[in-house]
Amino acid sequence: MSQKISKNLAKARALVELRPYHLSEAVPLLQKAKYAKFDETVDLTLRLGVDPKHADQMVRGTVVLPHGLGKSKTVAVIASGDKIRDAEAAGADFVGGEDMVEKIQKEGWTEFDALIATPDMMKSVGRLGKVLGPRGLMPNPKTGTVTTDVASAIREIKAGKVEYRTDKTALVHVPVGKLSFDPQKLVENAQTVISSVVKAKPSAAKGKYIKGITLSSTMGPGIPLDEAAAELAGKA
Repeated sequence: MSQKISKNLAKARALVELRPYHLSEAVPLLQKAKYAKFDETVDLTLRLGVDPKHADQMVRGTVVLPHGLGKSKTVAVIASGDKIRDAEAAGADFVGGEDMVEKIQKEGWTEFDALIATPDMMKSVGRLGKVLGPRGLMPNPKTGTVTTDVASAIREIKAGKVEYRTDKTALVHVPVGKLSFDPQKLVENAQTVISSVVKAKPSAAKGKYIKGITLSSTMGPGIPLDEAAAELAGKA
């Protein structure tokens, strides 16, 4: 049985032709197709030619969007000593030590978008894998969330730093802003993400790396992008 779609979505989908679009065409089209009453998030989905079952083909990274995400992220920091003061001064929303570890462990508390930890606290934070892991909140040195420079990490996340990683089906989903953004800002954010994913290509990946790119919004249609998007990013 085919899934029934709303009249609004059917109308929005009807605006999208069966062809790949240039990024500069896709953004205004997505904005034209808007019918939801809230400011939707714009997402980029990249289908990669990797096998995520192999650790050496996992694509993962972080990128700071030049125009941010349109909302400031809530940042929690688990630290000790002077680093607690540094985190507070840099604008962290929640700061703590063992007390915060306990709160997350006992209460399952995760009212934050990103968690930063100092290396000396990782022994305690390691116990939180069951709570933080499934939500993608576990601090990791590769993404800059395990660091002694907590102030820089907080500033980057607040400025629009996003994390990405391949899922089990070799897809990477990355938010690139809000539908209300100026079209050029969404284009530049999307190009920055594509460029970062292209540069993160694992040496073990063989054959075509970027197999497809789709731009979409929370409620809107998916718009396929042409290969020029990946080619341009690769040269960036």
